[in-house]
Amino acid sequence: MLAYTTLGTHDLARAAEFYDAVLAELGAKRFMEEPDYYVAWGNSEHGAGLGITYPFNKEAATVGNGTMVALAATSREQVDRLYAKAIELGGTDEGAPGQRWPGFYAAYFRDLDGNKLNCCYMGE
Repeated sequence: MLAYTTLGTHDLARAAEFYDAVLAELGAKRFMEEPDYYVAWGNSEHGAGLGITYPFNKEAATVGNGTMVALAATSREQVDRLYAKAIELGGTDEGAPGQRWPGFYAAYFRDLDGNKLNCCYMGE
């Protein structure tokens, strides 16, 4: 159902460096970019993508209250690695990796612009 999600940024180069490293933990690579405007990543040409962009209306990028992007992991260990990479790169903790309820293991963090993300593994 989901085609792609974009998050606003104040500094495209800095955000792109952050997401290059964080999304590499999921096997995602850049698949689209327009210099000085946006960068997008995915791990399949048919799957959902994640992009960062300067807002089209030229206004300041802001964080949506209640907005969160969830990234699917293939294991608990992958959740742990992605979360650790995000924090190492300057992301901020919003909930360390852990079992949230049976079958749902997740970690929460904010990127360098304050956007909230989750990395989760659904399974035992």
